[in-house]
Amino acid sequence: MSRFAFALPILVAAGTVAVAQSSDPAWLDDVRDEAAVQLQCEVTYFLNIREGKLAGRRTFETRIQCLDGRQYDASRIEPDKVFRFQECGVQVC
Repeated sequence: MSRFAFALPILVAAGTVAVAQSSDPAWLDDVRDEAAVQLQCEVTYFLNIREGKLAGRRTFETRIQCLDGRQYDASRIEPDKVFRFQECGVQVC
């Protein structure tokens, strides 16, 4: 086995750690509350939680799974205060 093949998983893991975020950022509470009001969705879990920057503005994105099986992509770009939801039906989100 070459040194590169052995080092690759370590580099990939290190890259994952470098971009990993808290598994429970505070803004997820906002997503949960807004989904309950806007979608009548009781969020059971979050997928693909991401924070970033776009043109100097903070962005927040996640996919939510409702208790009844529905899934939505939720996103917000500051200065917006409310999340936008896009349903993941038969389409690919």
